[in-house]
Amino acid sequence: MNAPTALCPSSQSIAVPPPPDLEAIKLRQQATWASGDYGFIGTRLQIVGELLAEAVDLRAGERVIDVAAGNGNATLAAARRFAEVTAIDYVPHLLDQAAGRARADGLAVDFRVADAEALPFADSSFDVALSTFGVMFTPDHDRSAGELLRMVRPGGRIGLAAWTPAGFIGELFRVIGTHVPPPAGVRSPLRWGDEPYLVELFGSHAADIRCARRSFNFRFRSPAHWIEVFRTYYGPTHKAFVALDGDGQARLHADLLQLLESRNTAGPDSLVIPGEYLEVVVMRQ
Repeated sequence: MNAPTALCPSSQSIAVPPPPDLEAIKLRQQATWASGDYGFIGTRLQIVGELLAEAVDLRAGERVIDVAAGNGNATLAAARRFAEVTAIDYVPHLLDQAAGRARADGLAVDFRVADAEALPFADSSFDVALSTFGVMFTPDHDRSAGELLRMVRPGGRIGLAAWTPAGFIGELFRVIGTHVPPPAGVRSPLRWGDEPYLVELFGSHAADIRCARRSFNFRFRSPAHWIEVFRTYYGPTHKAFVALDGDGQARLHADLLQLLESRNTAGPDSLVIPGEYLEVVVMRQ
């Protein structure tokens, strides 16, 4: 009788890719967000922070942390409501911009340079944690979600704003990724804009998770104006153009122009593009 044919290949023939170096990826991300000038873009998103502060039903006197605060949109929204606010980010010059905005408005905020995946605070230090388009970009999703849960006291709230995969920014990152591929093995930040994924991240420690789809309108003079601004100031777009040669830059410019024209709701004389995002409130058990 013939010997049975092996149904599985030898383990020696299976190439298992090494896990991604998340710390190295984080350093590259930090350099990306430090490039350009995100604050020039971020100030235009202030309404998202105001809406998020209302969504979590923020109360005066509550202890609030804004994680990956950037130039401080959620920070300022919370401080305007007389909360005791701490803002952290790993890009110092963005925190400097946020601090300048707070001083201009006469708001008291504690600003600290810190990593969203390793927050330097004791458990249950805050009543509320906020993040607008910030913590979604951390490379280790489980770790950053765990830090948010650890920081917030039982019965507290976590409020998030994250771009959705199907929205304009999701499409933008897919276009950029065809020219400058993202790091292999790293989960997409856009997963934070997907309700079932948030249940995976937070569900075992949440009394309730509420999600609402909202739209932020990007308003610019024209598609060319949008490309000029984002190429100059928005880290991921800025870095993508820097990474390409002249021909590659021309191809990326053409693909962005096509995306912008397909999404423009304002007609030929202006640019208005709805950018869908997910507004999330997690009630901590």
